[in-house]
Amino acid sequence: MSDNLHEECGVFGIIGNASAAAMTALGLHALQHRGQEAAGIVSFDGEHFHATRALGHVGATFGAEEIIGQLIGTAAIGHVRYATTGQTSSRNMQPLFADLDCGGFGLAHNGNLTNAYALRRELIKRGCIFQATTDTEVILHLVALSRQKTIVDRLVDALKQVQGAYSLVCLCKDMLIGVRDPHGVRPLVIGKHNNGYVLASETCALDIIGATFVRDVKAGEVVILSGNTLESLYPFGTAKSRFCIFEYVYFARPDSFLDSHSVYEARKQIGMELAKEAPTEADIVVPVPDSGVPSALGYAQQSGIPYELGIIRSHYIGRTFIQPTDRIRHIGVKLKHNANRKLIEGKRLVLLDDSIVRGTTSIKIVEMLRAAGAKEVHMRISSPPTKHACFYGVDTPEAEKLLAHTHSIEEMQKFIGVDSLAFISIDGLYRALGEKGRNNDKPQYCDACFTGDYPIALTDFEDNSYQLELSAMAGECG
Repeated sequence: MSDNLHEECGVFGIIGNASAAAMTALGLHALQHRGQEAAGIVSFDGEHFHATRALGHVGATFGAEEIIGQLIGTAAIGHVRYATTGQTSSRNMQPLFADLDCGGFGLAHNGNLTNAYALRRELIKRGCIFQATTDTEVILHLVALSRQKTIVDRLVDALKQVQGAYSLVCLCKDMLIGVRDPHGVRPLVIGKHNNGYVLASETCALDIIGATFVRDVKAGEVVILSGNTLESLYPFGTAKSRFCIFEYVYFARPDSFLDSHSVYEARKQIGMELAKEAPTEADIVVPVPDSGVPSALGYAQQSGIPYELGIIRSHYIGRTFIQPTDRIRHIGVKLKHNANRKLIEGKRLVLLDDSIVRGTTSIKIVEMLRAAGAKEVHMRISSPPTKHACFYGVDTPEAEKLLAHTHSIEEMQKFIGVDSLAFISIDGLYRALGEKGRNNDKPQYCDACFTGDYPIALTDFEDNSYQLELSAMAGECG
């Protein structure tokens, strides 16, 4: 089981482009880091909808010209998916599509609904037949059952019944729709490409097709894109924006901009703040690649300790790599990382990583560095201790399996085998993002994985009657 946190999904949509499917495939390629287990595209040609979904990477599915050639039309939406602890299944691949009485409707979702199972049970009682175990299908059924007249009103009616974190891109016969939940937990941005519009989880997906960034979709906003027009609605009332702070720590690509923040610069600032909070005597600063690189640069810049690539990452090992036999299982982390012995032998290291989940990977990396001759290893983490599970669209283990939930920092230090261990403080993380610190009365971000302060009700997870169903269907949300 992975010892990293994973974003479950990335979404993309485009309208008013003769090469809509090809552009969507490129956008999904830029968002591949958000989900590597399945990809799909639904397009519309003015009369008919076309869909292709498959397990695997974007390039494997949409790299063939004949596949893209079948997805004709000037509008398309796409999705990349990361399944959590449950089994990856073809029936859960997105975008979902349904023929409704008002026309075809495609839907792609990033996030998690926290009352999906309560709603699902009620919908089944009403006669709904579910084909998948993803919570996204709940939205589809609610839209189908709505008595509102227009598809936008039906979607709003459906979303007023759900709780949770979501960014949606939806495709209808004459419009592209984007929505963020009232707290804006998951990201969604708007771009302009020639005479059409684009929606994407991150700005890096706009860059790859040459689109111009317009703005972020705001918390609780519904945007309707049709032709060369953009209409905006706020049907869910007012709520405090609580964007996921871990997007800046780890999830988003460093070349993206989120909420007007450069992700790369934010990570460098986190490293600089960490150097102020947790200085140490050392010879070199070493990142755990790739996620630890920007914060390590910031730590080195602030501390004056030289930055070096003391660990080299292989970029050719994916999640589907065949598990090694017992005879070579000791290779472990070296399948992905290898110590740069010449640089680290006899040196005191500051080792920078983005987070510690279970701690198993950290143990292996530290053992590898010591075996390569590191004199001291001082570990610095560019996020606060991850003590609580996420229910809003991020793959985290149960709290009891999180090392920081069950161990003190001193115990974690001993468990991992480092000479010292320090995390950035929650206030330090906020300062790195330009805030004075965390406003405990009105927090500026969702930081529940660090603080346990969940801004959205956890209906399914707090009702014991749903626990068996949740266990049976775990990992198939989003």
